[in-house]
Amino acid sequence: MLSSIYFQLFLLVLLYFSLFFVIAVLKKDNSIVDIGWGLGYVYTANMALYLTNNYNLRSFIITFLVSIWGLRLSYHIFKRNLGKGEDFRYAKWRKEWDNFYLKSFLRVFMLQGLLLFIISTPIIKIISSPYQSLKIIDFIGLFIWGIGFAFEAAGDKQLKDFKAKSDSEKDGHIMKEGVWKYTRHPNYFGDALVWWGYYIIALAVSGGWKFIYSPLIMNYLLRFVSGVPLLEKRYADDEEYQQYAEETNIFFPWFPKK
Repeated sequence: MLSSIYFQLFLLVLLYFSLFFVIAVLKKDNSIVDIGWGLGYVYTANMALYLTNNYNLRSFIITFLVSIWGLRLSYHIFKRNLGKGEDFRYAKWRKEWDNFYLKSFLRVFMLQGLLLFIISTPIIKIISSPYQSLKIIDFIGLFIWGIGFAFEAAGDKQLKDFKAKSDSEKDGHIMKEGVWKYTRHPNYFGDALVWWGYYIIALAVSGGWKFIYSPLIMNYLLRFVSGVPLLEKRYADDEEYQQYAEETNIFFPWFPKK
């Protein structure tokens, strides 16, 4: 029964990203997949709850946490990208790739679908597990999730407000205040912490410890693949950013170096 749920959800996730691929082809803009990333977790969690019919306090809590996290992230990306055209990464691949649509389908949309499903497995495990009363570990996970969500949301909001200011109101063109004073990538750090929160909640259910690969994969992607490295490379020749980098931790928050 349980393996059947995982297989059904895997197929549903691939179908979900296939629909986003169709939208991307029609719009000639693969950036739509970034909006689909957060919403994909919302979709997966809610479909898991629906398919398992396992309505209990823990499954409701985890579905709610995933939903508000994913909806906030996708709305933020939607607002950020509105009217700006295709993201530079996808525009670059559009120019460079032969057989663009096939490669785009497999290497962008299906790859993200596969990753999303794998990363979502502890969420599916929590939702599909027989209910037991909430434990201390659940509340620890909630606390870690809350810190991560606050960090991620604050980082995005502070950066958005900074970019909205006129040049005369800014102290340089690099955001260095608020949570950005303690880490160069507070939104990515917060995102990573959110997934440790989910994993800690998974420890409350039988066999949940096996899903440690989920936060590890998300942390690796954010820190070494699709998050931090792209922005660090983008500002590699920016003098102000390099000064900021000398004073501020790259990922884990800490006090600025003097």
